[in-house]
Amino acid sequence: KYNMPDELKYLSMIESGLNPKAISRSKAVGLWQFMSKTARLDFGLRIDEYVDERMHIEKATDAACRYLRQLYRIFGDWELALASYNTGPGNVRRAIRRAGNITNYWQLHPYLHRDTRSYVPQFTAILYMMHHADSYGI
Repeated sequence: KYNMPDELKYLSMIESGLNPKAISRSKAVGLWQFMSKTARLDFGLRIDEYVDERMHIEKATDAACRYLRQLYRIFGDWELALASYNTGPGNVRRAIRRAGNITNYWQLHPYLHRDTRSYVPQFTAILYMMHHADSYGI
C-alpha cells in the first residue's frame, strides 16, 4: 500500500515482540510502540479511557507505515529512518549536526543515543534471521 520495503514488517518484533498489548517503561504502547502524543496528534489514533488504538493491529500498523514513510522522506535513507523511529527525528538531526553533517548511519552511529545505536543492528539481525529461518529451524 505504501511502497515500502517488505522487510520493515519485522520491525514490530524488535518494538514489541509481536505483542499488541505491550507497554514499555517509557509508556509506549502496542505492536509498534507508539508514544501517546505521536499516535494521537501526528497519526490520528484514538486514545481515551475506553479505547487505545495503539493496540489495534491494523490501525497501528497503518500509522507505523505512514510514520516510517514520513521518516524516509525526511532522511532519504532507511537506516536513518529506523534510527529516527526509535529516537525521534529531532534527535537524529542533532546527531547529524554534531557529527558534522554526516548522514551515513554507520558513521553517525557514535553520535546517537546508546539505545538507538543497538536498534538498527538488532533490525539487521532479525532481518538476517528471518531470511534464513529454515537454516535455523525457525
